[in-house]
Amino acid sequence: QVQVKEAGGGVVQPGDSLILSCTGSGRAFSTNNQGWFRQAPGKEREFVATIKWDTHARWYADSVKGRFTISRDDAENTVYLRMNNLKPEDTAVYYCAISPTYSIRSENYGSWGQGTQVTVSS
Repeated sequence: QVQVKEAGGGVVQPGDSLILSCTGSGRAFSTNNQGWFRQAPGKEREFVATIKWDTHARWYADSVKGRFTISRDDAENTVYLRMNNLKPEDTAVYYCAISPTYSIRSENYGSWGQGTQVTVSS
């Protein structure tokens, strides 16, 4: 069973940047695709970004395209989400998960972490 742990959340102002990390245990972490999702209060969990384990192809939600960058360090079993030009609507709990398929659908993902809170407020 792969376990993942997110870190790096915090309280920032609009326009600020933040880097989230997701560290996984076991070889299965690095041979699966990783995805970032987020859930704001009162809303459903939504896709943010995913990265393919072999080609490192990336897929972003339209709402974050051009502002967020997903990357991975296979040596460290870690996936990062760099978030630039943060907006109040980015406020949410951010979750990391893995999937054998290259997908934006949360039901295709497993081994969810506990999440890390990102709050963007002036």
